[in-house]
Order: sequence, then C-alpha cells, then structure tokens
Amino acid sequence: MPTEDLLAPTVASWTTSDGPLADVLADSDPTDLALVVGVLAGDDPWDVRTRDALTGAGLDPDELVDTHEPSTAAGATTVVRIPRGQQPVRVLVMVGLGDATPADLRVAGAGAGRATRGRALVVLLAPSSDEPGHAALVEGGVLGGWAPSRWTGGSWQPGAEHTGRVVVVDVEPDVVDRALRRAVATLVARNLANTPSNIKNPGWMARQARELGSRTGLDVTVLDRAALAAGGFGGLLAVGQGSATPPALVQLGYAPEGADAGTPHVVLVGKGITFDSGGLQVKPAEGMLAMKTDMSGSAIVLAVLAACRDLAVPVRVTGLLALAENMVSGSAYRPGDVVTHYGGTTTEIGNTDAEGRIVLADALAYADAELDPDVVVDVATLTGAARVALARTMAPVYSTDDELSSQLRAAGETAGETLWPFPLVPAYRQALESDVADINHIGPSVGGGSITAALFLREFVGARRWAHLDIAGPGRSDVDSGVHGKGGTGFGARLLLRWLEGLS
Repeated sequence: MPTEDLLAPTVASWTTSDGPLADVLADSDPTDLALVVGVLAGDDPWDVRTRDALTGAGLDPDELVDTHEPSTAAGATTVVRIPRGQQPVRVLVMVGLGDATPADLRVAGAGAGRATRGRALVVLLAPSSDEPGHAALVEGGVLGGWAPSRWTGGSWQPGAEHTGRVVVVDVEPDVVDRALRRAVATLVARNLANTPSNIKNPGWMARQARELGSRTGLDVTVLDRAALAAGGFGGLLAVGQGSATPPALVQLGYAPEGADAGTPHVVLVGKGITFDSGGLQVKPAEGMLAMKTDMSGSAIVLAVLAACRDLAVPVRVTGLLALAENMVSGSAYRPGDVVTHYGGTTTEIGNTDAEGRIVLADALAYADAELDPDVVVDVATLTGAARVALARTMAPVYSTDDELSSQLRAAGETAGETLWPFPLVPAYRQALESDVADINHIGPSVGGGSITAALFLREFVGARRWAHLDIAGPGRSDVDSGVHGKGGTGFGARLLLRWLEGLS
C-alpha cells in the first residue's frame, strides 16, 4: 500500500462527460462500475434526464422505485445489485436528493461518496441544477469518499480504500475542477489537524508550510524563536516557553499574475496551537483528548493559501500561522504574568488555558503594523463558549465591518459552512480592564466568553477591516457523518476560498 502524502490527500480522479449515459456505460467494464443516480422528494422521484438515462441503460425506473423503495432524504443511499444480463451496470446506488438545494446536494454527494468507497469506477449522473448545486454535489462526493489517514507500520496510510475514478455526467469541467480543488484544501487541513501531537509541533508545521509552499508557488518565511525574540513577539514566546519545542511564526505569500501595488491585499491569520494542555491551569484529562486539532486555524490558512493559485484568486493573500505548544513545565508562563506583544501592547494573563488569543494578538498586531492589508480575517478554535452557543453546525463571525461580515456569511452559505453574526458588545470591553497592564486577556466568568475573546483580538487590528471566525464548534467532529470525517473538519477552508474567489 502506498504511503499517504498528507499534503496531497488521496482522492479519486474526477473527470466529466457530456455524452449520453448509455454511451458512458457502454465504454466501461460493468464489473468495475457503480452507477449513482439521485432520487427526488415528491410524487415522481426521477427528473426527466435521470428517467431517460436509466431507461437507456436498460433499467426500469418505476420498477426500481416499487421494488426497492429508496429513501429520498438527502444523503440516504440504497444500493441495488443488478443481476447479470444485458444491462451495462452491476451496482446501482440511488441517493436521496431531498429538495435538491445545494445543501441537500452536498449531503447527497457525501452519501454517494461513502457508498462507493473502494470502487474502481463510479459514474455519477448529476441531477439538473446550476453551478452552486453541481459544485456542492462534487464537494460532497470528495469529502464523503475520504477517510482519515492512519499511522500504520511506521508511516501514514490511506484510512480506507479509495475510489479510483469518478466520471460526472452533464456537469461543466470547470465546475468539477474548482469544486475538487476546494474540497482537497479541506482535506489538507483535516490531515494536518488529525496528525498526532507527538509528530506535529511548531517546527513540523513550519516544515509542512515550506513543502506545500514550494509545491504551490508561495513565498514562505519562518520566524524561529530567535527571530521572534528579536522582533518582540512576546505573546508567542510566552505561550511556547513551557514546551521543549519552540514557537514559530510562518508567513506565506500569494500574488495573482499581474498583481501590482493597487491589487487588494488580504491577510489570513490562523491559530496554531499544536497541542494545548492548558498550561499551568491544566485542562481535565478528557479536555485534552481533542487538543491535537487546536491548530486547525493554521492548517486552514495554509491549505487556503496553497489553493489560491490553482483557483486564480484575484487578490494578494498573505497567511500568518501563529504556532506554539502550550505545555506544563517549570518554564511555563503563569497566571498574572504581563506579556508584551508585537508593537508594545501589554497583556495581563488571566488564564493560561486562553492561550490562542495571546498568539493571535502578536500575529494580528504584526499584520496591522507591517503588512498594510485591506482586510484581515483570523480563524481559530478559540472558545468553548462559541461551541456552547452554536454547537457543532455553525460558527460565530465577528467583524468591524458589516459588508465584510455579509460577504463571509454569503460565502459560507455557498460553501455549506454556516456563519452566524455575533456582536462586539461595547459594554463588555470593561471586563478586560487590567490594573497592571494595557489589557487583561480574559474577563471575569460572567458569560459572553466568545464575545470578550473577540473584543480582546480587536485591540490588535488597529483601524483595519477585520473579521474573526471562532470555529471551536464546527472545527471538530465526533463522528464520520455527512461531509465530515471524525476529527478535524477543515471548517472554513472552502468558505474562505469562495470568499477570496469573489473578491476583486
């Protein structure tokens, strides 16, 4: 079995065909083939194209429904074994399309992907839809057909036998290609997030950034501990000082062809805590189990930057990965310490387990002072309060600019990664007052923990247009279901790519 490349996830080869389904099937070996068709809710489960295609393949659509009673619920699958005969199909997968909205089609694609894992060839007859619907179907198929890699025999191996080839009938090739690239970016973020922390540390993440940057034409700069100290990145140094592996700040740069000084510039900042013990205010044991994914924000930013060139993103994009390991030791930072961030702002440490905002503060201040961005967006598994408020299906978005918030939420709806607007409540700012520093990084336990965290981060972005995505809820999944595999989800990668693709 080949070793898995975490930066190039194993997925099927996706191609398209505009020929009649009967011709596509006639050119295929039926013993290697699974045909996937969609089943609609309503009186007639078949759209006209699907009914005609099934008939052309020698199958009776009405008999299939009467005999097998397939569910029309989005993502539900019914697998039918076709007896040997004249039909060019041995395995038929009927997948529920629900109401055939893009959201339903994405879930349907994921169901079909799971049902056909390991097949040499899958022919997917796309239902009648537009670009968002077809893109959602392909994204779902890629994500559902993937399983997390496993560390076996001293190397990474694919988590499940993957499908060899998928032929999508009646979808534009560019729609399939772009959807595939967005989905693969999500899988890159998942692979990085799911890597165990005894393998993954700040140095390891920096090496992955260099490698992926080399493959995709990004400019990559890594600030190590000495450079951080010389530059005054006190937040990263404080959080990382308790670990045997030092912190780092990785800067990634992408510019579209023909970019000049007038090309808009976006900075994406990702939280990169490669393991979070809580520091001296240590987490309970069960609270640490998922903490290898606490660097998901940095994985998402890296994956997004790596996809920008292939998707021809029209703006300049800089990625900042704020990398550290928050550990317990005699050199760990303490509650009550005062940290001096990049640019000179001082923070009183209120809780060592609220380390994410400390490393983000350095990166945001650096972006504001040195990179001259038009827009700054950070993404982080930041607060349990966000997960309590919105559970696992959506993430809060905070912003200093209503138009930016609306753009991100619209991109999230298109990508199937829902954001919900949360307020930056001015009255809550007083909870961050400090007697000994410019600010305390965590307010009293009076609720609104996600809001006060966002208010803290706002202090470091100056007057920039800024948004903060707190993905603590949807950034992880406890089950392999829908478009998510168990573990890190990569939530935000497709959202950010959709948003960036639409900028000019």
